[in-house]
Amino acid sequence: MPEVRERRTRGLGAARFVIVGQKVLLLAAISVLLAACGVPVGAVRVDARDVHRELTGNVLSTGELSRFSENVLVGHDLVKQFQDDPEAALKQLRDDFLAGRGGSDEIFAQAELSFLHGEQSGKRSYFLASALYAWMFLFPEGAAGPDPFDPRLRLSANLYNRGITSGLASPDRAVVQLAGGTYELPWGKLEVAFDPQALHWAGRELIDFVPVAELKALGLQSRFRRPGIGAALAAGIAPATTDEKLRDFVAPRLKVPATALLRFDETGGRLLGNLVKARLELYPASETETVTIAGRVVPLEAEPTAALAWGLQEAPMWERELKGFLGSVFLQPGAPPALVSMEPYRRGRIPVVFVHGTASSAGRWAEMFNVLLSDPVIRQRYQFWAFSYDTSNPIVYSAMLLREALTEAVNWLDPQGEDAALQQMVVIGHSQGGLLTKMTVVSTGSKLWDAISRKPLDELTLTDETRDLVRRAMFVEPLPFIKRVVFISTPHRGSYLAGRELITNLIRRIVSTPARLVKGTAELLANREAFAAGIVTGDRLPTAVDNMSPRHPFVRTLSSIPIAPGVAVHSIIAVKGNGPVADGDDGVVKYTSAHIDGVESELVVRWEHSVQGQPKAIEEVRRILLLHLSHQ
Repeated sequence: MPEVRERRTRGLGAARFVIVGQKVLLLAAISVLLAACGVPVGAVRVDARDVHRELTGNVLSTGELSRFSENVLVGHDLVKQFQDDPEAALKQLRDDFLAGRGGSDEIFAQAELSFLHGEQSGKRSYFLASALYAWMFLFPEGAAGPDPFDPRLRLSANLYNRGITSGLASPDRAVVQLAGGTYELPWGKLEVAFDPQALHWAGRELIDFVPVAELKALGLQSRFRRPGIGAALAAGIAPATTDEKLRDFVAPRLKVPATALLRFDETGGRLLGNLVKARLELYPASETETVTIAGRVVPLEAEPTAALAWGLQEAPMWERELKGFLGSVFLQPGAPPALVSMEPYRRGRIPVVFVHGTASSAGRWAEMFNVLLSDPVIRQRYQFWAFSYDTSNPIVYSAMLLREALTEAVNWLDPQGEDAALQQMVVIGHSQGGLLTKMTVVSTGSKLWDAISRKPLDELTLTDETRDLVRRAMFVEPLPFIKRVVFISTPHRGSYLAGRELITNLIRRIVSTPARLVKGTAELLANREAFAAGIVTGDRLPTAVDNMSPRHPFVRTLSSIPIAPGVAVHSIIAVKGNGPVADGDDGVVKYTSAHIDGVESELVVRWEHSVQGQPKAIEEVRRILLLHLSHQ
């Protein structure tokens, strides 16, 4: 019997083992099933920037579709089809919309999806389709546009703008081709009307349109974009075929910011057929900043910073900086005019004239011009000019050229004297340019001549031509149309660097006498006994660097001459480091030389000599220009 009980016990144990094993297997199977189903919906905590990127990323910023367009693909069960055959998916989405199965969400999605496929396939028809769909989303017929808080509003405008530049790009994508004609759409034709007269700008023709969305501006601290509708472009200029001489002096290498607008007609209804009509319009930024679409005033997209940088990159002024110091550049055959403007003359706008310093050029004002142009009040009330000169020339000679260039410009632009704005001119000079600027607003009488000569001018043996040149250069009266001047890092009492004998001797050896002064120089040197000691050195007249030596009679005499009554004066002075201002300098000019009494304002900026591109100096000029307007 014991043996029987033992066998039974073992049998029960085996049975229990089988039962337990079955339970374990059952539990394991249930666990697998539960794991396969998982929690159907959930969320995990991640970095907020990751979520933001997911919600705001789009085809233009990340190269991937926005969440809005992905939602539409999911809703129409087209996710897989768009991956495999995007053109078929786009056709199906359009068919759904035309059949009434969709609204603004589908319109936006088609704009983004078409742009993405255009980039992937290189087909311009899809870029133009993107622009069309974006236009429909922004300006729906018979309905209000998207809510201002809807992020798709700005994205649609960008898709429209980029759709134009890519849809109208030349085969090599170097430029945007603005022309009428018939273009392909994925489902039909786009018939575009364009008036070639739109290419004419202030007696010139706009050419070589470059999309600024593809330009990275270098060398400028700020990049300004005026957001709106239309493709922002930078256009070159070429003389138009006209018999009328241009009444302005626009820089020949200037790049003109302009905006192309493709205005679609009766968009919703035309999509039902195979022909869509549109009108291509062009707006230079200097002339138009807004358009009316569907009864709404809409700003035009513009990027003046990129256009400015693009133009300056191709300008020859940079290589002329050193050449203009070592010799004569601006009065040689084929040289550009000394006075240039940034846009055509506009009656009623006050000129602001920039005058650069030694071994420099007008390009050094780019940062200031860029920032000032971003202010709508300044942009609409001022016009900007720049004066260039060979900076080693005697200062009285360069200042004469400045005065005569400004006088000629005012007389040429307004021969009848009817534009009051031209009589409110502001001149801003940096370094040596500040000395030239001062010589536009002083009455010197014979003081400058008497400081260097023992004899009256009329007693020297000179030709009438040379005597006239000396008189125009050294016997100065203030220009009546200049009402305000700004001195920036100006060596009113000379530069301590220019006072170093080693530097001045070296410069005398390497700079050449300008061709226009060779004859006059020889005549003046033949009268060397008339000049005070130290004025004539060897076989040449003093250079600008000589003139800026603190010991030179020119700068000492000019510093003692007061500025004419009625002219407002401001100073911006650079001082390096954090030491006492009165003991400081900017590396070229001491504070005690740049400081003058009787100014309306003086701002000290802790910076080096070339302070004209620094934010504090620019903001001060902006303040001064707005102040000038308040006095009109």
